[in-house]
Amino acid sequence: MKALAGLFSGLALAIVVVGVAAWIWTHPAVVPPERVPLTGMVDRIVVEKAARRMLVYRDDVLLQTYTVALGFSPNGDKQRQGDGRTPEGVYKINRRNDASAYHLSLGLDYPRSADRARAAAGGYSPGGDIMIHGQPNALPDDVALRGDWTAGCIAITNVEMRELFAAVAIGTPVEIRP
Repeated sequence: MKALAGLFSGLALAIVVVGVAAWIWTHPAVVPPERVPLTGMVDRIVVEKAARRMLVYRDDVLLQTYTVALGFSPNGDKQRQGDGRTPEGVYKINRRNDASAYHLSLGLDYPRSADRARAAAGGYSPGGDIMIHGQPNALPDDVALRGDWTAGCIAITNVEMRELFAAVAIGTPVEIRP
């Protein structure tokens, strides 16, 4: 009886080993491709809030994709100061700040006149200073905050921000999608 139990245990172990080996063979580890640095100028930026990604284009060719952090309450369009939302729509880069409280920043032309009018009618501030920026300056360069933590801005790593900052000019359109 002991011999039969040992045979079944050995057979079960062999089945498990073969199953694991088959799974490993059919599901190889995914090695991310080496990231190619962004070079040259960018002519369009698209932020997909739901996917938490920013796509950077030149001549309709995708050059780079970045993972982003958004406002702490990212669902929906920005309505007012303090709501934690990242605005949606098409904006333009209207300023560059290499002395930002966050590692470099590219300012968006939010709020627009329609945003100001809506806020005035409601008796509140539409907010402002919406930026694409890096991490807080107090953090080491190799640290990135997790999750959605900004007040409505779009944040990437400091290395990515240096790359993007060098490639974006005033007037570059930024489309922010839900």
